[in-house]
Amino acid sequence: MSNQHTEHTPDLHTERVEAFYTSVKRLGHWTRSRTIDLRTRRSSVHLDLRSAELPEGDIELRLLSERSTLKLLLPEDAVLDERELTLVGRCKIKDRERHVPHHGRVVRLTGTLQRGEIRVARGGVATLSVMFSREFIDDCRTAHRDGTWPVLPDPGRVYEHPEAEQHRKAAASPSR
Repeated sequence: MSNQHTEHTPDLHTERVEAFYTSVKRLGHWTRSRTIDLRTRRSSVHLDLRSAELPEGDIELRLLSERSTLKLLLPEDAVLDERELTLVGRCKIKDRERHVPHHGRVVRLTGTLQRGEIRVARGGVATLSVMFSREFIDDCRTAHRDGTWPVLPDPGRVYEHPEAEQHRKAAASPSR
């Protein structure tokens, strides 16, 4: 069942992502839930948490991960809180801006990470990470066919239809 076609209450619904011996990507507008259960074993998971459709408030990622890599794509000002995450064995949390103060939405990591790695990409690095994927090519093709803008490079932006945007710009510019 796809989450794109179901309406649900954000506070009551918990999104579940499972990856066992595989690679999983959830990019763009893939959820409207603020609570995500993530179960992985020897896998690679990319989660995009930059969507404008995510409700306001903290996001909680409940991990049960073994020998896996989790790549989080976050907004530029997001705060990563890993104080409640239990690390077992050799684990790494790679965030280039870990010690830079941020004042945006809090992404809280809870649960257990066993011999795994979490990589955090923000801003332009997150955009580039998405742009070098097959999902981005599919998104561009769909946008071209429908006459809209691709969503994946910046899902936090609210897009207008290109024709409506041109009419708005034409009305705002002074005519001679």
